[in-house]
Amino acid sequence: MELLRIEHLCKVYGSGENAVHALDDISFTVPKGQLTAVIGPSGSGKSTLLHILGGVDRPTSGKVFLDGQDVYAQNNHNLAIFRRRQVGLIYQFYNLIPVLTAEENITLPMIMDGRKPKPEQVDALLEMLDIKERRHHLPSQLSGGQQQRVSIGRALFTSPSVILADEPTGNLDSKNSVEILELLRKSNREFNQTMLIITHDENIALQCDRIITITDGKIVSDVMTGQS
Repeated sequence: MELLRIEHLCKVYGSGENAVHALDDISFTVPKGQLTAVIGPSGSGKSTLLHILGGVDRPTSGKVFLDGQDVYAQNNHNLAIFRRRQVGLIYQFYNLIPVLTAEENITLPMIMDGRKPKPEQVDALLEMLDIKERRHHLPSQLSGGQQQRVSIGRALFTSPSVILADEPTGNLDSKNSVEILELLRKSNREFNQTMLIITHDENIALQCDRIITITDGKIVSDVMTGQS
């Protein structure tokens, strides 16, 4: 079943001779439950694509449909609700709130949405993330790998339609990178969670179901890996 559909997506910064085409007529679909890697050199448009798919940055032209909903046909208020409920974002540098505990960081999106987290749901997720004993620690009291686990928990907690991860292992050593990738794969397999991972790491890309390669704002390759 198709979950995500991108139609003729373009993003241009500047105008005239100074115009930069970060995305140039990109189209593709993603079925529900697929784990997709997006790779390409620096400046190729990968992060721009992720931000547009996540409702963070509006496209210059083109459309994004998530679960049949035209994302950018919404006003800013509804777009903010869409981001909270339908999209989970994972960043390279975690983006945790420094004055909140691990548990508070994870549950924050749901609380901001006016919903009350269920204690058993929190406990189950902390158990899966292997940070149950760190639930009351601040980000500064956690290792890089633990902070990224909190970031993943925050993205997963609201059961979004899609998880978008921007270089999720880029700030971690090799051991933590392997563990974080295994955690993402577990979430994908056990919960049928649709994920797009932007990465420079070929080893990570090869463990995904599909690899989309972007160069100069265009898709130059789109292949299945045989992992599904």
